Amino acid sequence: MTGLKFSFRGFGLSVGAMWLLTCGPILAGKYNPVLKISDPGPQWKSLPGIDGKKYSLDSFKKFDVLVIVFTCNSCDYAVDYEDRLVAFARNHTGAGKRVGMVAVNVNKIPADSLPEMKRRAEKKGFTFPYLFDASQKIARDYGAGYTPEFFVLNKKRQVIYMGGMDDNPTASKAKVNYLELAVVAALDGRLPKTKETVSIGCTIRYERKRKRRSRSKKKKKKRD
Repeated sequence: MTGLKFSFRGFGLSVGAMWLLTCGPILAGKYNPVLKISDPGPQWKSLPGIDGKKYSLDSFKKFDVLVIVFTCNSCDYAVDYEDRLVAFARNHTGAGKRVGMVAVNVNKIPADSLPEMKRRAEKKGFTFPYLFDASQKIARDYGAGYTPEFFVLNKKRQVIYMGGMDDNPTASKAKVNYLELAVVAALDGRLPKTKETVSIGCTIRYERKRKRRSRSKKKKKKRD
């Protein structure tokens, strides 16, 4: 089962994205609840990858630019973008290239487990690390809300772009590739013209944290 979606004139939007545009909370960035442009990219350590290795932000320090994408197996939108991810990696990353890329999944349903991630990546031919964070901390730290959602970090590891890869979830209808424009800008040492966009996708399956009532409150309620 994928995240909630809303379709308007053939253009798919997650319910979360529509809410964000209309009555969302106070945001740090234009659309992000945690980060704003030029903020340092939050650190992470020892996240397991499908290749059996552990990765941190510093694992990618040799690259002048780093692309981080939050994705998963269970979202139709994320699946639709997989070929575009592979094409981007083929064109911009690899031996001798200045751009690194890493995908991260934080969903904790069976379809998004680490073994399933590995099977999916092998099937699609991912050439970039694909990490899993059971704590979901990395996604919360980046303020990620959807899959897929992209972040571009420059050489100083400042966030210079966050949002969607392009302007349409249907590949044949996409006209502007915001991710590529941001990467080119980062390589030139500047900010892209478009620094933030709304991510179109499924909402990340964050675990709800329930607050425990104190014992004193429970006793008072019983007495009442």
